[in-house]
Amino acid sequence: MKKRCVYIPSMLVILLLLTACHAGRDNMKKLRDIEFTVVSPQEIPEELESLISEKKEGGFQLTYADKGYLYMAYGYGKRDTSGYSVEVEECYEAQDVICMKTNLKGPPKDEEIIGENTYPFVVVKIEYVEKDVVFE
Repeated sequence: MKKRCVYIPSMLVILLLLTACHAGRDNMKKLRDIEFTVVSPQEIPEELESLISEKKEGGFQLTYADKGYLYMAYGYGKRDTSGYSVEVEECYEAQDVICMKTNLKGPPKDEEIIGENTYPFVVVKIEYVEKDVVFE
């Protein structure tokens, strides 16, 4: 009889955890794609540029709001050579968050590689939305 009392609470805990995990995935379910602009280095707001410079060595995930826009920046940290680029695979709105998925692309085989430190990153600009950002 006592063994049964242990199993019931354990099963309830497992059921609650599974329910919570499922609810979390629903919050990430895509509602709509978001139009975005990849911001050139010259167009990055000065304050955001300063934050990027401070954090570029180890990689970063930053958001910055300015003049009706939300800037989302993702950096991959220090690389030993040139030729890296960052691709934005997806940018979409979910129920509670904005999701941005990026991919680091290595140097192309036909490109001349320079053996100097680089810090690949991307900055994306969207119309301001009052939601947290999840970087994937």
